[in-house]
Amino acid sequence: MSFDVNAFMRQIPPMSELLSLPWVPSMEASLGRRAVKAVFSEVIGEFRTLFREGRISQISAEEIVREALARLTARSVPSVRRVVNGTGVVVHTNLGRSPLPREVMESVVDVSVGYSNLEFSLDEGVRGHRNDHVEWLICQLTGADGAVVVNNNAAAVLLSLAALASHGEVIVSRGELVEIGGSFRIPDILSFAGARLVEVGTTNRTHLSDYERALGEDTAMLLKVHPSNFRIEGFHCSVSRQELASLAASRGLIFLEDLGSGLLEAFDGDALSEEPTVRECLQQGVDLVTFSGDKLLGGPQIGVVAGRSQLTERLKKHPLMRAFRVDKMTLTAFEGILRMMLRGEDRMIPTREMISLSPDVMKRRASSLARRVRRVIREASVPGNASVLEVEDAVGGGAFPAVGLVGYGVALDLPSLGGASRVQGLFRRSDPPVVLGVDRGLPCIHVRTLLDGDDERFLRSLKRVLGVR
Repeated sequence: MSFDVNAFMRQIPPMSELLSLPWVPSMEASLGRRAVKAVFSEVIGEFRTLFREGRISQISAEEIVREALARLTARSVPSVRRVVNGTGVVVHTNLGRSPLPREVMESVVDVSVGYSNLEFSLDEGVRGHRNDHVEWLICQLTGADGAVVVNNNAAAVLLSLAALASHGEVIVSRGELVEIGGSFRIPDILSFAGARLVEVGTTNRTHLSDYERALGEDTAMLLKVHPSNFRIEGFHCSVSRQELASLAASRGLIFLEDLGSGLLEAFDGDALSEEPTVRECLQQGVDLVTFSGDKLLGGPQIGVVAGRSQLTERLKKHPLMRAFRVDKMTLTAFEGILRMMLRGEDRMIPTREMISLSPDVMKRRASSLARRVRRVIREASVPGNASVLEVEDAVGGGAFPAVGLVGYGVALDLPSLGGASRVQGLFRRSDPPVVLGVDRGLPCIHVRTLLDGDDERFLRSLKRVLGVR
């Protein structure tokens, strides 16, 4: 097919005609005239490429308008949206991890809409330090005498290694050389920080003697790493914190632990007792502990290094601190979470509350929700049912990976909508979006992770999926 661009262009309405369509003003109000014009140009350009490649022979104004309207409609709504988490995974990495308490967010809004004393001392009238707003609180909750906050736990680990072990050797057990999240790999982080990795032991068994034999003149640090979702079962052993702390102290080395989860107060129940608290790690001799604020602590995304003040002061002076520093909104939210923990209000933090929910409470809520779902199904006049199921929930975020939480959910049997995967897609694309789990082959909404108002949001989404007005 010969390419006649002039013949092709004559099939396309002029831009002025496209921009005069009746629905364009509403899109311009949402996105701006320049963006609307750019989308029309984008669509026209793509059709022109298809014509040049011989994949189409003609184009109509209707096709251009239809495609442009679809793209503009999709782009006119915010990309980051609130969703209903019906998966039963509390610290869901893909869904933003920990939801924040409303009272904390009110403080964030108050600070964000005006100026603040982020780096200004109101007492002395001179420049202050943003770390000062939370350091004392962290020390009170962990028993540390110094603390530094950065933008996430990966940054906390990297900063600690770069400031304290650059050009030196760091000894790590082979069983702890993990990869987390597809990009955070312990060997790579050590290399990036300028430290040299020394592997000891085997994947399943590491002894104190392995560490002792690896010590040399260039050894700067012993590193212990939380395995996150990775677990070794069966024939294995590792070296205790107390033994590593004693070895590090005897040789004048730094003992750093990447704890990851950020557990400050233990949960009730034997099943959730395996995760150590930050305070316990420090009491057992760890010099510095790094952890996340948005996992078991239930706060915003933030990373913390807590421990010996002589070491945290060195971190504060490192050039990477500026690259990793925390913004005012995150810092305000984190301060609010720490103050709630200090007051003993941890059950008012959504993440910790959801993890601690009793099966009886969840069963009652699931039963109530199932009755309301069945009423909507009857109203829609479609075949289907809703039933209460006992399900297995999870803490998520790499914490307690081997521990399943007993929960309850509402299973949706809606054969006219297709299989479970298709039903999940319909709810994800509904308004509001709902992310469902699957149990026994049926789409299922787990009640553990439903926040205040989520029952109503889910029912609104269900009505839209079923076509109920």
